[in-house]
Amino acid sequence: MKISAYIMTYNEADKIADAINSVLWADEIIVADSSSTDGTIEIAESLGAKVVQIPFKTFGQIRNDAIAACTHDWIFSLDADERCTAESHAEMMKTLENPQADVYYVPRRNWFLGRWVNHSGWYPDYRQPQLFKKGALTFDAMEEVHEAHVIHGKVEFLKEDIIQIPFKDIAQMVHKMQRYSTLGAKKVVRQQKGGGIIKGLLHGFWGFFRLYVLKLGILDGRAGFIIALGNFEGTFYRYAKAAEIDHSWNTQPPKR
Repeated sequence: MKISAYIMTYNEADKIADAINSVLWADEIIVADSSSTDGTIEIAESLGAKVVQIPFKTFGQIRNDAIAACTHDWIFSLDADERCTAESHAEMMKTLENPQADVYYVPRRNWFLGRWVNHSGWYPDYRQPQLFKKGALTFDAMEEVHEAHVIHGKVEFLKEDIIQIPFKDIAQMVHKMQRYSTLGAKKVVRQQKGGGIIKGLLHGFWGFFRLYVLKLGILDGRAGFIIALGNFEGTFYRYAKAAEIDHSWNTQPPKR
């Protein structure tokens, strides 16, 4: 059973080598890049990966194009900040000896601010299917961020974790929050949900409460608080930026 692994990248020079090294067992490694300029492409090619350039429009579109670039019947998707573990690899290989499903979810364990995150809605993090038969999973190409997917076939859940190191520091987390809140604002506008400062505050406070209290983020210490606070900020700015787009606020003051 041959497997293609694909990794999406944009300026991931500090992460891509570890990601690729964790899937060197794959029969094919596709790096779906969107015009990186920091050496990501050169590092990927030096490790034997095939780099395919895909202009960024939406995350859903990139995933569909990355899947199309894979040539084998089974596909394993990995983000640049993820690492496939030996245990997860072994479970996948055993599973594919006699697959009982077309699509498999793989749990993720996150390492953030010097500790494992065991709550906060981050574990077990079955974000989206990551092992699947080609043709059994497609993504909504209109989805700017947090892309929706459609499953064609039977689903099962694996047990062995892969590892995600989502941010090397808080600054990188804030940078990603800014990018994702901008993409999320476009999604809010496209779906005509309406932005607004009050709506952003209400959704933001609910997001903080859900992660920190209901999802027991308080038990994750400093990491849990920062995750919940980051969720509040990202949610608030998503709706605030949507309002900015909707109202086209003038960037220049009127002449007196």
